[in-house]
Amino acid sequence: MMRLSAPIRSAAVVAATALAAFGAQGCGPTVSGGDANLPNGKKLFVSKCGACHVLGRAGSKGVTGPNLDEAYQQALADGFPRSTYEGVTHRQILYPDTMGAMPANLVTGQDARDVAAYVAWAAARPGKDTGILDAIVPGLNQVVAVAKGGQLQIDPDPSGQLKYLASAATASAGTLTLVSINKASVPHNIALQGSGVNALGAVVQGGGTSKITVTVKAGTYTFFCSVPGHRLAGMQGTLTVK
Repeated sequence: MMRLSAPIRSAAVVAATALAAFGAQGCGPTVSGGDANLPNGKKLFVSKCGACHVLGRAGSKGVTGPNLDEAYQQALADGFPRSTYEGVTHRQILYPDTMGAMPANLVTGQDARDVAAYVAWAAARPGKDTGILDAIVPGLNQVVAVAKGGQLQIDPDPSGQLKYLASAATASAGTLTLVSINKASVPHNIALQGSGVNALGAVVQGGGTSKITVTVKAGTYTFFCSVPGHRLAGMQGTLTVK
């Protein structure tokens, strides 16, 4: 999981570091006309970084790393150009703080430049991505999962986002097995609470299956991921039993 280190946490520090250390040159492709591939940057950010960072336009709600929208907000208001943040973000990706949780070489080469360019372009920018940037990440529109034959499948977003592909589910009363196949590298599980039920499935990743079998009666329940921070970030939904 990608976690930008301390210099990125403060917009003032970001701006000062960039102006002093990088100047106008040497920051790689800029958001104002360079050769960065923003769709590729967004795709990589979602899969590699979104589990740790908040970035509104990418739909990410990570809780362990800095909120990137907040990090740049004041410096943007002070008039610093987005190309400044691109250079700082690129350097943080390549040379993260050794005391932080973000590993070096998570993305490299042109991929690292693309991620830096997308973050610099998207951070604290109002509105939503459109066109190809909107379509680049599948599964952003959540659906209602329906139990069949006593089994309900609720899978995490395979891109690594802290959410399930379904935001709600329905089932009939009786014995119910909840199955959650996690194709992402970020660990998740399936858990269920409500009406006397409190069941936790195994935490899995990389194609593993988390499964619980419970007895449910008519009413509402909450399914969620019990990995610390994931439910708080929005990885939960409502199960309605009829």
